[in-house]
Amino acid sequence: MSRNGSGSWRERRRRRREEGRPGPPGPYALLPWLLMGLGAFSNLFQGETPNPWIGGLGLLAFNSLYISVVFRAFVKEKRESPVSYWLLAVLAVVTFGLAIGYGGSWLLFFPLLSLACGTVLRQRQLLFGLLCLAAAASLVAVWRGDNASEPWAIGYGTFISGAVTAAILTLSETVMELRATRQELARTAVEKERLRFSRDLHDLLGHTLSVIVVKSEAARRLAPRDIDAALLQVADIESVGRQALTEIREAVTGYREGSLATELDRARSALTAAGIDPVVRRSGPPLAPQAEALLGWVVREAVTNVVRHSDATTCSFMVDGTPERVRLTVTDDGRGQTAEPPAPGIGGTGLKGLTERLAAAGGSLTAGPGPDGGFVVTAQLPVDATDAADGVDTADCSVPPHTLGR
Repeated sequence: MSRNGSGSWRERRRRRREEGRPGPPGPYALLPWLLMGLGAFSNLFQGETPNPWIGGLGLLAFNSLYISVVFRAFVKEKRESPVSYWLLAVLAVVTFGLAIGYGGSWLLFFPLLSLACGTVLRQRQLLFGLLCLAAAASLVAVWRGDNASEPWAIGYGTFISGAVTAAILTLSETVMELRATRQELARTAVEKERLRFSRDLHDLLGHTLSVIVVKSEAARRLAPRDIDAALLQVADIESVGRQALTEIREAVTGYREGSLATELDRARSALTAAGIDPVVRRSGPPLAPQAEALLGWVVREAVTNVVRHSDATTCSFMVDGTPERVRLTVTDDGRGQTAEPPAPGIGGTGLKGLTERLAAAGGSLTAGPGPDGGFVVTAQLPVDATDAADGVDTADCSVPPHTLGR
């Protein structure tokens, strides 16, 4: 018996007991079947078996091999190793030797051999092995002619023992794999929700704080010469802060939805406060809410980078498309330089994150220096884009990637 295999099985049993749910049977559940050999054991002591020492050694060898095979069968790596097949082959030799040599109750070792085969063999190997073993058991019973039951009963019992054992173990293994898969899916869902939450907070706060800084600078510049305009900027700061609180609450609950029209309006306000002239042109068919949300995040992150890094004087937004696809192009006349690297330790940032999200909805994203200078970000999506692709859920798709790393 393998110490490692037994320990591994005991560990799985302990976890199942702690989780309060049943699992596949262990090797100990197959040991009581050895009681089928009590008849042969009794014959040894009653003197009904010739050469009892040979029979005793054969009985000891059979039990030892049977226990070894059964315990190895509950550790997948050991069950599939050549050693298990060799042990099973030696067990078959011992079984045939005892059954042919002694007959009678010794023929009951065939069902035990079949049971051991059911723990190790699978699929075609199992079917072929059980059919051959059942036929051989019937032939030996016919040849000996000293069994209490009919030869076909020995063959049927041999076949059904291995088949039922294999079916139960295979079903139990499948159930355990499904449980492990469910646990893995649960862990993945938790990790995905954590990533969604971190992305939301990072992007919402990053964009909002950028707008607040820009408007604060505008208010400071305007205060000495135009107090009313400065107060208007302060009122905008208050509005942006309140809106940020609302968006953070929505991010926490996972129900935040973006709007392209809303983001374009906010882009105009942020760019104007930063001294950048916004130009917006929009045409084409109405968009699905998911397409609106994704393009809204492209606008938001592109504007954040224009304000932070471009030194541009003009930023244009062009939304156009066909009945099937829509295209958003954000162009500035700034330096065309890249933004600072994304925050470490957080995945799915910058262009990579946006590209993955748009690709999941059947779209694409390209970005780079424009032919006449500046920087150009182009996003394309199906008009009826959804978040079904690649199993991305609605809550996750409604969340932007981290700050667009141009």
